[in-house]
Amino acid sequence: PRVSGSEWSTAATPNNTESDGSSTAPDAASFTSISGWTFTPKYLSVGRRVRGGVLRSPEPGRNHHDERVPRTGSGRRWSRRRIAMAHDRWKKPAHELLRVNEGFRLEAFDATRTPGWKGGSPGAVKYMKKQGVALADLQERLFADGRSGGHRSVLLVLQGMDGAGKGGIVRHVIGLVDPQAVQHHAFGPPTRVELSHNYLWRIRRALPTPGALGVFDRSQYEDVLVVRVHDLVPEAVWSKRYDEINAFEAKVAEAGTVIVKVALVITADEQKRRLSRRLRLPDKYWKYKPRDADERALWPAYRDAYQSVFDKTSTDVAPWHVIPANEKWYARLAVTELLLEAFET
Repeated sequence: PRVSGSEWSTAATPNNTESDGSSTAPDAASFTSISGWTFTPKYLSVGRRVRGGVLRSPEPGRNHHDERVPRTGSGRRWSRRRIAMAHDRWKKPAHELLRVNEGFRLEAFDATRTPGWKGGSPGAVKYMKKQGVALADLQERLFADGRSGGHRSVLLVLQGMDGAGKGGIVRHVIGLVDPQAVQHHAFGPPTRVELSHNYLWRIRRALPTPGALGVFDRSQYEDVLVVRVHDLVPEAVWSKRYDEINAFEAKVAEAGTVIVKVALVITADEQKRRLSRRLRLPDKYWKYKPRDADERALWPAYRDAYQSVFDKTSTDVAPWHVIPANEKWYARLAVTELLLEAFET
């Protein structure tokens, strides 16, 4: 992680209870409405077509949806076609391949592999373009449902060591969909206000509103990772948080949010290469922090902390998916597939 232990909170002590009254979320009505199917920049707007190289308005009385985007009312047929295409490319559904099961050992995990994928890197690029259209469609349907009184939402939780590719997932996967219905939160060291509340207070406030796709870049799990590795609170405090987080996520899922928890795993050598690249490239230098090297020295401690997270918080309603992320294209592909499966549930 990018933050040093001294920046993290000791806020969630036994005497610091949650304040439910102040746990408010943004109002969904603050979003403007979505019109048409046009939220993947590479594709044309629905209702307009290219004729002879010129954008023209549709003829009255005709439906001119772009043929690459499923038409209204064809969701089931589109979903079946997408699933069939996934079966051609994946040996098993991504959620089955990548889910943490009993006996999983992070120490033995090979972050260089690309499990289950048949098409290689070139095939992944083509596949993601097609699946990106499906993801944008499903996201818009969810958004419309939320604006019509529905209560469903999707939450993507991203965890990983510094340089694992969380930002790349946001740019290349979440970037496939309409940003109006995305609620992204990057959790850094707690602010002074956040320190005055229970550690779950800021997480509760950031939960996606109905119809939204929420994205957490780091999350409540920092309070059983960073605080454990740096010994910021007694073990008697952080050891209770696993059950607290499970109970919290169960309530979130019961309220209508599908939770997709993803841990991006890279090797120590790959992390070193990526951090060194940040030093060399002017456009990446801003990401580098001197304390990153200090955190690398704690790699074994973080590995053990993550193992405990997987052992104690991978539940039926919010399972963990561990993705080998040395190959960036595979990590992005896998998260895209997990999100599609989540939207289709």
